Amino acid sequence: MLFGKSGTGKSHAVAAICHALIDAGKRVLFTRTIDIVQRLQIARRDLTLIGALEKFDKFDLVVLDDLSYVRKDQAETSVLFELIAHRYERHSIAITANQAFSAWNSVFPDAATTAAAVDRLVHHATIIEMKGESYRERSAARRAAKEDPPASA
Repeated sequence: MLFGKSGTGKSHAVAAICHALIDAGKRVLFTRTIDIVQRLQIARRDLTLIGALEKFDKFDLVVLDDLSYVRKDQAETSVLFELIAHRYERHSIAITANQAFSAWNSVFPDAATTAAAVDRLVHHATIIEMKGESYRERSAARRAAKEDPPASA
């Protein structure tokens, strides 16, 4: 689990871990959380959710990038919780988020679901907090400084 504000390298760091796992012969799925949630919502609608969840079992690691962007829609968070519960103690899951657990009440619709999801995720987790300035903000500031040099007197 990697936490930190936008631009601090969470996705980049987990992508590096994914590459190392692939080099070691492991199967990895790296996806935006909202994309996998949409796939699972379609599976639920088509009454094939269990089969869809089982298809992810072929991956040693599923990475859910940007979890914090899923927002309290019961259908979205329900399938997200189903994925977390399905992988719990069976297969690995990695998550990037720009909000700490204390703010996940904005992701899941109720305190009980939030607590159950967090409980499963932290049980065997390594939690990394990425600190510092946003790489994109620093890069933009450098570009702006080069494009707009100070006026000479």
